[in-house]
Amino acid sequence: MRQKRTWWLSAVTAIALTGALAAPPVLAVPTTAEGAAEPITDPIPEDPERASLGLVLEEYAQLPATDPIPDPTDERLMRHNRINYIGEVPDESGRRYVPDLNGPLYLLDGKDQHVYLDFASRFDRFFSGRGLGSGFGFVTFHPEFAKNGKFYTVHTEDEKAIETEEPTYPNQPDATVQSVVTEWTASDPGANEFHGTHREIFRFGFTTQIHAIQQIDFNPTARPADPDYGLLYLAVGDGGIGVGTDVPQDLTNPAGKILRIDPSGDNGPNGAYGIPPDNPFVGQQSTLGEIYAYGMRDPHRFTWDPAGRNAMYLGHIGQHAIEAVYEVRAGDNLGWSEREGRFRFDPEHQCYLYPLPDDDAELGYTYPVAAYDHDPPLNWPCNSDSGHAISGGQVYRGAELPQLRGKYIFGDLVDGQVFYTDVARMKRGAPRAPIHELQLFDTSGTQLRMSDFVADGRVDLRFGMDTSDNLYLLAKANGKIWRVADTRPAVPSEVTKQVAGNLVAHYDFERPFAADDTQELDRGDSNTLLELLNGGTDMRVPDGAFPGSNNALQLRQVAPEQPGNDDWKAGVWSDDGDGVESLRAFNGADGMTIMGWFKMTGENPSPNPTAPDPRDRFNAVGLAGVLSGDSDGHDVRALLELIEVDGELKLVALGRRLDGGASQTFAAHNDWQQVLPPGQWVHLAATFDFTTGTMALYANGKPLPGSYTVDGDPWQVDGTGTTASNPRGIKIGGSFPQNDRERNPCNCRADSLMFLDTAADASVIKRQYQRFFTR
Repeated sequence: MRQKRTWWLSAVTAIALTGALAAPPVLAVPTTAEGAAEPITDPIPEDPERASLGLVLEEYAQLPATDPIPDPTDERLMRHNRINYIGEVPDESGRRYVPDLNGPLYLLDGKDQHVYLDFASRFDRFFSGRGLGSGFGFVTFHPEFAKNGKFYTVHTEDEKAIETEEPTYPNQPDATVQSVVTEWTASDPGANEFHGTHREIFRFGFTTQIHAIQQIDFNPTARPADPDYGLLYLAVGDGGIGVGTDVPQDLTNPAGKILRIDPSGDNGPNGAYGIPPDNPFVGQQSTLGEIYAYGMRDPHRFTWDPAGRNAMYLGHIGQHAIEAVYEVRAGDNLGWSEREGRFRFDPEHQCYLYPLPDDDAELGYTYPVAAYDHDPPLNWPCNSDSGHAISGGQVYRGAELPQLRGKYIFGDLVDGQVFYTDVARMKRGAPRAPIHELQLFDTSGTQLRMSDFVADGRVDLRFGMDTSDNLYLLAKANGKIWRVADTRPAVPSEVTKQVAGNLVAHYDFERPFAADDTQELDRGDSNTLLELLNGGTDMRVPDGAFPGSNNALQLRQVAPEQPGNDDWKAGVWSDDGDGVESLRAFNGADGMTIMGWFKMTGENPSPNPTAPDPRDRFNAVGLAGVLSGDSDGHDVRALLELIEVDGELKLVALGRRLDGGASQTFAAHNDWQQVLPPGQWVHLAATFDFTTGTMALYANGKPLPGSYTVDGDPWQVDGTGTTASNPRGIKIGGSFPQNDRERNPCNCRADSLMFLDTAADASVIKRQYQRFFTR
């Protein structure tokens, strides 16, 4: 696996942003108590490894659309519905159950769907319209449901409930929601609609509308003679205030904990449940006996391994940087908010984490058995949501999918990545278990990302499993459930090893940025976010230049008859005179390569609406380029474009070695329309060797004959590379990625655009072109 390049940001190197983003505050570099700066900006440098296998997803169910109550203002709650788990009713009926945060509890009986219970209509103070976890959060069935008809739920109620309802323990200050745990008793456990009684067993109020009670569950591996049998676990978040308080560490407060209670007992504070005598803190002064483990921010999902030691695994959502899996045991302290993962956390400087202190072993914290970091794009504000949160998963021990046996399958609930770790490597006190990213396929064999399955950059992914070891994936984005029907070998990367070693930026338009899907994630080393200007998500179109590609970028002139600033293009731009820090590989570069797929889809060149003559056209068609360090949004260091040469439009490589210096153009002899026939995908490449002053053009892996248009030595070649300055950005489909004016639009599509910090030779270009069809 190739390691990420790590860019270390100083206080004076402000993060460069694309034009539509507000600049982040300038942050002073934090220091330790001794005054020595030691921030960790990339706490987990290794990326998840590419798995050698993928999952085949078969659509299992589509659940109805639902709406939050009250109407939400947060777009993240405006989903098709908010389904968040699937399990099997423990009565041998084969029915699956699915809770929806917006209120319904569904039973799925084959293809039949039944609303078993609706919280929105049952409780007049039901609340699901603010906060990502508010509403009907979870349901779990007693292991003897078939006999006793008992099941348990958790839902949230609004401020009116706080005014009148007595909590089990005092609400957090200025509480805005209460989580309510309820026991239900069905008069007929086999019915598809609930009739029976219910009683409240636990209620607690939270300051904010996030991090309330997430999952509640029974240990499915416990048998009737086991001490754990019939005991209910509650995953209680910190209420959103743990970052600045000691609530998660306070053993007199239920927030930021996993609680373990006996719903059939009565020695709890309200007499509605019991406290198991073998809980780790029973009998200790100033400590809640219900606490099983503590020190948590948002204990999102937990599960038990059905084999081995029946270990309990928790997917824990982090604050700023770390998403972690813990093996949880009685009495554990996960460290929040003193720790985020295996790092010291400082609420005053949340853009950074710190090394552990020398005496850390004496503090007794429990650290993750697996973890990954957020790796936010380097031109994204470090203190903004970067679109990551772990979705805890399931340990697979079934027989149907042998390649998954012994693996913990989980993912990122926001962007929909699916991962696994080997349970045998998930050991406390050992190095973190390697994380592998699984590829996904539909039943036709087409490779897709979860964002393709749901047609949305934000997936809202969850996992579930039934008693037959069927593994399921769910998404709020479109309200669908998929069953993992099979595994298959993964598809190799479309990038050759020769190209990968110098791949600064790579945009394939398959990876919308989950925090803002009008932007595209970089698959190259620089981790530079690309903005889809003016067209946003509509610019990703279902078209692929090569097998395995599902989406392409649509570029176009929008209003040819009038001046404006609405043409579809893409780019990166920095108003900062220091340029885009993440593109520093092009600073002083000896060479560069720009290549990618293009398809002409309209009239080129485009009409020039700023010219007096309405028949006038632009004299160029923008394809892709890297800007110079002093660019105004037009001047480039390296450019692949169609430009008018001696009155005729030509495909060119245009380069500039020195900022402010003269450019040189290498123009293809072929007619541009022969190189780029309308409606056909063509792979183009342009190379620039700044040490020798040579350039080259390629189409579909083959060199194009051409010539230089400027005599002499406009680059002032002296054997060294470009000016030692960071580029001001990247432009795709036209000039001025700061989007303050228009020039040279392209009515075309682009796919798999690559920007290299070397002048690739002809054999590298040829092998890369062939790789698209031979992997």
